[in-house]
Amino acid sequence: MNNRKGFTLIELLIVVVIIGILAAVAIPKFGTSKEKAIIVKMKGDLRNMISSQEAYVSDNPSYYGGVVPSAAMTYNPSLGVSMTLVNVTATGWGATTTSVGTTWTCGVFVGTGGPAGPAVTEGVTTCIP
Repeated sequence: MNNRKGFTLIELLIVVVIIGILAAVAIPKFGTSKEKAIIVKMKGDLRNMISSQEAYVSDNPSYYGGVVPSAAMTYNPSLGVSMTLVNVTATGWGATTTSVGTTWTCGVFVGTGGPAGPAVTEGVTTCIP
């Protein structure tokens, strides 16, 4: 009696092909999920900047218009996110963010600081590729 146990080459090849098909479907989904997460992080940083600017202007005669991050403001953008303040006046400001992980740009403005980047409605964070 020939009692050998194991898998044939055909069975192993079928398993490898099935794993390859599943990977081909799943990998592109992970790429877009990562980019979406970066965009959400940039939007969150802009919402935090709105809060920080309102706290700053309550103690000072105008909005903060310097470089971000700064000791003057108790705010730092997330790791990998670059923020630029634009159109800063005593009655308004705008900001844009970019990140190393995506080609998208997000923007927001308050008061007389807009429009800033892709933002066209005051207080609404907007992103474009």
